[in-house]
Amino acid sequence: MSNDTFSFEIIESSKQYSNARLGLLRTPHGVIETPAFIFCATKANIKGVTIDHVKNEGTQIILSNTYHLMLQPTGKVIREAGGLHAFTGWDGPMLTDSGGFQIFSLGHGSVSSEIKSSRGSCSPDKKLSLLKIDDDGAVFRSYIDGSVIKMTPEISMQMQIDLGADMIVSFDECTPYHVSKEYTALSMRKSKEWGLRSLRYLNERGDGSQRLLAVIQGGVYEDLRLESVDFANENGFFGFAVGGSLGQTTFEMREIVSMVMEMLDRRKNVHLLGIGGIDDIFHGIRNGVDTFDCVSPTRIARHGTALVKYDDLKNGKRNINLNNGIFRGDHSPISPNCPCYTCQKFTRAYIHHLLKAKECLGGTLITIHNIHTMNRLMTEIRGGIKNDDLNRVCKEWGSE
Repeated sequence: MSNDTFSFEIIESSKQYSNARLGLLRTPHGVIETPAFIFCATKANIKGVTIDHVKNEGTQIILSNTYHLMLQPTGKVIREAGGLHAFTGWDGPMLTDSGGFQIFSLGHGSVSSEIKSSRGSCSPDKKLSLLKIDDDGAVFRSYIDGSVIKMTPEISMQMQIDLGADMIVSFDECTPYHVSKEYTALSMRKSKEWGLRSLRYLNERGDGSQRLLAVIQGGVYEDLRLESVDFANENGFFGFAVGGSLGQTTFEMREIVSMVMEMLDRRKNVHLLGIGGIDDIFHGIRNGVDTFDCVSPTRIARHGTALVKYDDLKNGKRNINLNNGIFRGDHSPISPNCPCYTCQKFTRAYIHHLLKAKECLGGTLITIHNIHTMNRLMTEIRGGIKNDDLNRVCKEWGSE
């Protein structure tokens, strides 16, 4: 496949915020207008909805998870089907992560909550499944059947080659906040070596239809982040994925993101791993982040929470919980100005009924709405950059 199939082009920069930019990210399965949000089809599916639902609400790109898919008994079936695109029916651009985040969450426990900004800590009673980590890779127990599994950069790359996503991520060790700087440094340098092994394997075994993102590690330490950035800038990766511990507070996370974005090669696309709060998206975009992913918009939908544009409700809220009894007789749509399928066809009262009756359609309808809302957010952000009024868009979504 021609190298011309892939490219990233910055087409416009914001005059309000010099680092915010509009881009075109070209892949074999289509062009992504950036900034963009990537929805998590963790096990080759966005829970509760079909691929047509996802497409029809304006989604440009989805993400699947190498770790979870490698543990399923269907890995060989996906390969035989021709990869995730053929297997799922999704014909647009796709990203897969390396599995590193999930594997090392098994060993550190708290890393997930820290990176996702909930800032929780691991219960001392939690059973950790990471058995061993060395220079070669990681050994862990499957959460499905308890079998012992080894993951190395080469195994992660082969899995991602078989899955067939357009953009894939180098294998890395994801360290939490509470480890020492010494451990963070050793881990980051291990991730650099694993990144080179990932790139080498893809270049030797891939067919040219995929591109690799380097993960930027280094925890909260500026000198370690700089070392990781220098490595990524100098080694021919297609783009970057900012990962690892982003601090103990939202303020610290934003400081780290700002610092890293100043150091990265701005000609390449940048993804912020696992971050998808509206305020965090606006902060990332002001600093030049191009894509984001997070499970939250679809996860909260399954529990009854609908995302709503701040200006649409005029009540100081950006979400509503349709489990609440106040919606029992409310025959208005979730959001009065939303053109999504759910808001055009169904009322809050009906969705409230479905949730209380434990009908799965309730979660499906809110998921459709939340997908549309996140895509609407990104569309309006792109318009704000183009028209030099990103501040107005920010205020309309209730962000700072």
